[in-house]
Amino acid sequence: MKLGISSYSLFQAMHAGRMTILDAIDWVAEIGGRHIEIVPGLGFDFNANPELENQIVEKAKSAGIDISNYAIGANFVTDTEEQYEAEIARVMSEVDRVHRLGAKLMRHDVASRPDTSIARFNEDLEKVAAACRRIADHAKQYDITTSLENHGYYVQASDRVQSVIHAVDRPNFKTTLDVGNFLCVDENPVTAVKKNLPYASMVHIKDFYVRPSYRNPGEGWFTSAGGNYLRGAIAGHGDIDLYEILRIVKQSGYDGYLSIEYEGMEECTKGTKIAFDNVNRIWNEV
Repeated sequence: MKLGISSYSLFQAMHAGRMTILDAIDWVAEIGGRHIEIVPGLGFDFNANPELENQIVEKAKSAGIDISNYAIGANFVTDTEEQYEAEIARVMSEVDRVHRLGAKLMRHDVASRPDTSIARFNEDLEKVAAACRRIADHAKQYDITTSLENHGYYVQASDRVQSVIHAVDRPNFKTTLDVGNFLCVDENPVTAVKKNLPYASMVHIKDFYVRPSYRNPGEGWFTSAGGNYLRGAIAGHGDIDLYEILRIVKQSGYDGYLSIEYEGMEECTKGTKIAFDNVNRIWNEV
């Protein structure tokens, strides 16, 4: 197991100008992280700095950590065929960037709609799968594994994630398994992790505070698909049974990247460091 940090966790500091993505790489190495996951557009922009790719590669090398995964948004549910082809081409160009960064894993979103019904999902499935198939085939030349994450409500439940994976039917197309995001569609995280762990290319560790729909906690919370209230927590402080989840992951023999994805209300470097230490400790205890 290689424990590291998603750059998304440090967005607050980067957005405020207290830290650059290069600073973030050094910071991850300083706290003992073995990898960093690159999430562009949140605190830094490749288009604004043509040298940034090489700078990130060199900084990770000098810091002695891996660039584990590269995560971007995408949506293959489009109004026109032209938009559909343009989106596939855009994501393929990002696969090329992943190769230049030297990473072997990439997460791209696949679909988003206001109507998140299962009927609508079934209508969209083959179109979404066809796009993912073409992108995975493009990534194969670089020995890159592409993946979808369980987030965004529409393709978030474990069965829907599996449906896309099976429809794509490529050995280098898997899932970035976020242990907390299943709560956004009111699915038990322990049960969902058991179901989807065999398909995981990497694992995100996240925690949430959870309150029922009839108990509005006020500012700082958002609602699940079923109306329950959620708020990002430091891993190990929230209501997710991380002990059981990490035990399941460890006993499965999973030996890939674990990435802290912190989105709580505490200052981000403090929250991320506590989360990192908690997950390290729990992993050694289970």
